[in-house]
Amino acid sequence: MQINLRHNPSFAVARMFLAPGEPVQVESGAMMAHSPGVQISSKEAGGVMQGLKRSVLAGESFFTTTYTAPQNGGWVDVAGVLPGDILPIEMRPDRPFFVARGNWMANSYGTEISSKFGGMGNLFGGEGGFGLQASGEGLVLLSVYGAIDIVDLQPGEQVVIDTGHVVAYDLNMQFRTRRAVEGKSIQSMKSGEGLVFDFVGPGRVYLQSRNPSAFAAWASSIAPSGNQSGGLGGVFNAFN
Repeated sequence: MQINLRHNPSFAVARMFLAPGEPVQVESGAMMAHSPGVQISSKEAGGVMQGLKRSVLAGESFFTTTYTAPQNGGWVDVAGVLPGDILPIEMRPDRPFFVARGNWMANSYGTEISSKFGGMGNLFGGEGGFGLQASGEGLVLLSVYGAIDIVDLQPGEQVVIDTGHVVAYDLNMQFRTRRAVEGKSIQSMKSGEGLVFDFVGPGRVYLQSRNPSAFAAWASSIAPSGNQSGGLGGVFNAFN
């Protein structure tokens, strides 16, 4: 599978070029367009139990969709829900990644996406303790809210990152989740920050420059109450 990105970094669309008969697994609702002759099938990836785990625990769709190219090859375009970039990760068998809730969009043949418990340190992170594990060999596409940032840590090197900005990280990295101001909940709230990750290298962390949870909270706070409008419609009406 070959990837061509366009309209990035603000409104990225990824075109996945597929060889004859090559399949690609796509998050439900992420497809924007595809070439003629591409075959589509939708099912619970890994069976009903895996589908439930993905939906209930990892916050992803119960169903995933497989697009398979015809004999002359084809392409599939995918785009994220929120404005921002698309992150292709070249997977290696010896380097699985933890993917935060809501960021996975597609993966090539040879890779596997499964629900994953991020560990007790991640359980009380603002984005939940469960996400997805990306493993195998091939390409995984992640949807990013805003721009992509990458932090590569050397052995013993540390960094502190807000939980809502984390997109993916090396599964073998050491980390913990804590209040932004350790041991002081009120001070953490006053600072405008909630929970953060302490990462320790070696390893890589992928970040998004915008926080989806913070945007949702902001949109809810300015949306007018009542039945006349709500959600993002209320956000737009608030400026009129």
